[in-house]
Amino acid sequence: MAKYLAEALNIIQFRDYCPNGLQVEGRPQIQRLVSGVTASQALLEAALEAGADAILVHHGYFWRGEDARVIGSKHKRLKLLLTHDINLFAYHLPLDSHPQFGNNVQLAQQLDLAPDGRFGDDQLGWLGHAAAPEVKTVGDLAALIERRLKRAPLLIGDPAQPLARVAWCTGGAQGMLGDAIAAGASVYISGEISEPTVHLARESGVAYLAAGHHATERYGVQALGQHLAERFGLQHQFIDIDNPV
Repeated sequence: MAKYLAEALNIIQFRDYCPNGLQVEGRPQIQRLVSGVTASQALLEAALEAGADAILVHHGYFWRGEDARVIGSKHKRLKLLLTHDINLFAYHLPLDSHPQFGNNVQLAQQLDLAPDGRFGDDQLGWLGHAAAPEVKTVGDLAALIERRLKRAPLLIGDPAQPLARVAWCTGGAQGMLGDAIAAGASVYISGEISEPTVHLARESGVAYLAAGHHATERYGVQALGQHLAERFGLQHQFIDIDNPV
C-alpha cells in the first residue's frame, strides 16, 4: 500500500514539512483501515477500539523543526502504535494537491465549486467558480459553507459583493491570499486566518473566508481511504475527532 500511495500521490514532487508515506511501521497485513484528519491521541485510541491495522491521516508526525525527543505526547502516541502494531500512513501536501482524492478537489465538491485552474507553489491553490445558481454573492457563499461544513466561516469583506472568480486552498493556507489575488480571484477560501490576512483582504478588495483548518480538510482523507478500501479489499472507517480550529 505504501508503494501504491507513493506513486498515486506522486510524493516525490513535493518539498514538504514532514515525511509522506509510512511513518510508523506495524503489522505486515492490513484488513481494517481507519482514516482521520490528524494522528492525535484521541484518533489513535478510537482506531485501536475499532480494531484498525492501519491509520491513514493528513497530519502525521515528524514535522520539520519540531523537538526530536520521544517524550510527552509524542511518546504516548508512538507507544500506542508500536505496542499494538498499528501502521501509520500520513500524506500532507500530496493529499492537498491530488486531482481526485485531494482536500482541495474534495472541498470543491462539498461546496459546488467548478475548478478550472491552479495557482501558487506546487500548484496547490485551486481556481474556479460557484456552480450553484443561487450562490451569487460572497454572503451566499459563506452561508453555503456554514450549511455544508457545519461551521460558520469568518468573513472578511462585503457580504453583498458579487461573486466572480473563486480561489481556495484548505488548511493553513492564509499565506496564499496574495497568490490568489495575483491569480485574479475575487474571493479566497482557506481554513485559518492570521492578523495580516485581514489587512490584505480589506486593502485588496478580495474577500476572505476562513472556513476552519479541520473543517476544510475532512474530505480528502475520507476519499482516499475509501479508494484504498475498494482497491485492496479493506474495511474502511473514517473517524472524525472534532476540532473547532
